[in-house]
Amino acid sequence: MIVLQCSQLSKYYGSEQILANVKMEIKHRERIALVGRNGAGKSTLLKVFTGEHGYDGGQLMIPKEVSVGYLAQDSGLQSEKTIWDEMLTVFDDVRAMEKRLRELEERMSTGDEDVLKEYDALQQTFQQRGGFQYEAEIRSILNGLHFGSFPADTTVNSLSGGQKTRLALGKLLLSKPELLILDEPTNHLDIDTLTWLENYLSAYDGAVLIVSHDRYFLDKVVDTVYELSFQRTRRFTGNYSAYLKQKDVLYEQEMKEFEKQQSEKQKLEEFIQKNLARASTSNRAKSRRKQLERMELKDRPKEDDKSASFRFEIDKQSGNDVLMLEDIAVGYGGEPLISNVNLHLNRGESLALIGPNGIGKSTLLKAITGRLSPASGSIRLGSNVSIGYYDQEQTELHSIKSVLHELWDEYPHVNEKDIRTVLGNFLFTGDDVLKSVAELSGGEKARLALSKLMMQKANVLILDEPTNHLDLDSKEVLENALIDYPGTIVFVSHDRYFVNRMATRVAELHAGGVTTYLGDYDYYAEKKAEQQELARIKAEEEEQKSETPTPPTNKSDFQKNKARQREERQRQRRIEEIEQEVEQKETDAAAIEEELCLPDVFQDHEKSQKLNGQLETLHSEMESLMEEWEQLQEEE
Repeated sequence: MIVLQCSQLSKYYGSEQILANVKMEIKHRERIALVGRNGAGKSTLLKVFTGEHGYDGGQLMIPKEVSVGYLAQDSGLQSEKTIWDEMLTVFDDVRAMEKRLRELEERMSTGDEDVLKEYDALQQTFQQRGGFQYEAEIRSILNGLHFGSFPADTTVNSLSGGQKTRLALGKLLLSKPELLILDEPTNHLDIDTLTWLENYLSAYDGAVLIVSHDRYFLDKVVDTVYELSFQRTRRFTGNYSAYLKQKDVLYEQEMKEFEKQQSEKQKLEEFIQKNLARASTSNRAKSRRKQLERMELKDRPKEDDKSASFRFEIDKQSGNDVLMLEDIAVGYGGEPLISNVNLHLNRGESLALIGPNGIGKSTLLKAITGRLSPASGSIRLGSNVSIGYYDQEQTELHSIKSVLHELWDEYPHVNEKDIRTVLGNFLFTGDDVLKSVAELSGGEKARLALSKLMMQKANVLILDEPTNHLDLDSKEVLENALIDYPGTIVFVSHDRYFVNRMATRVAELHAGGVTTYLGDYDYYAEKKAEQQELARIKAEEEEQKSETPTPPTNKSDFQKNKARQREERQRQRRIEEIEQEVEQKETDAAAIEEELCLPDVFQDHEKSQKLNGQLETLHSEMESLMEEWEQLQEEE
């Protein structure tokens, strides 16, 4: 089933054309990434799909029965409700049914057949709409997005901007649209939450269209990539890594074909020029000229717009011991976020600091750079250490300055031509350097901050989320510059692809301190999985030990104790069996409902009647199973 289709789609802002000849097709359960440079028009195209923006030409088709859900960049919720009550609003219609069912139950004692019929029909609809499990779904989403531990009275408006965006994502996921459109959904998510979201979207029963600069995330989730470049789209099959390989092969192939045609064209032109005026070869020259006129000339394959180009250098080398942290605690207002941090960093290392949001990663970086005093412990720098700091909030940029003077005022001894050359390497050319910093996009501010960092020539770089706001190409340029950097790096990042390429050591922060892993992100993830498996085995062993009965006072007590344990194990096994049976029946019911929507089925009265009968039986069986499940839960 096609949920969205467009062709020859075009869009203008005033006289400037943003989109031209955009073609896209999205089918049910496809996982699609829309990629392209910052400013290519990705967010604009998403807003055209959702109806926020109109379009100026072409066709866009979304079937009426297809529901579309859209999460814009940094689109946080605004509400005076508690987190739980706000999530409940997704199920207002289901809760209204639930209320009506309770009313009908009170009237059923009268034996009124109309009441019984209405109750039976409404209960089936209630079950189909997930009425028996919507609260469990809310809890699952809130836990996955790390809201499970929040106090019950926490209101939406008391949350931070990033938390509001996360909650907006959760609310959208609960609404389960047939087409889910996500613009940078990985912003404000820590690594654990990213992993949860990857698993959720991979199993999502609908189509997903994603704009994201997180390459690791795209590789895990998508099966198709549309590249938006030069106002047009091109489709590639596979994940993001597969797209990059196909794109390189396609470019080489198109360039060879272009060069071959250009060579043929040149030979024809030379033959015509030499032989047209000669009587003996004039006819052949005219024939070649007609051949040349009929030739459909290929355009030279376009490469993406110019990339940033820079490298980080150092003025002088540091000693071998670069950074020593001993029993550090950091936080605000006298309450440490993290304590007992011990780290020793040697020259040439690249250390990734990872951990959940709010654990204190950025705060620790501020303490290392001297912008914040630690609550306790000591921080010592080695000999000849000079620190360059990249702040993810870019608080050290001056909004009232121009791009040119933001850099030149820091380095007044450098002449203007050289300053402009540096800015040009970071894609600020011509009049761009006269823009005020306040006018810049997030990506432009990031590039400007990186240009200032490059000019420092520090031998230790402290980087707080350096890939935020950068497009995929700029990320790759930054990675290559940092890989070639001869100094030492400490960085915080949720970009697992970046961590994989950059880290020689991973330090995981937790409330009790820090645990280090020698290697990249994949090595860290592998070790964490091993630790979790060992912890699970140990917990099971402890549970089995706890089930071992204490010596009973007599034979009768011993037998009763054993019987209770046997009954508890049987109860738990039955609960698991019911959950599996319900899950299977829900899958079977969904398949029947999908089959009933097929034209050759719903037009066949006998076939559709048979399928409806099977569907009613499944719903009845699920209802009985859920009643048994609730009884077993009450026996706990």
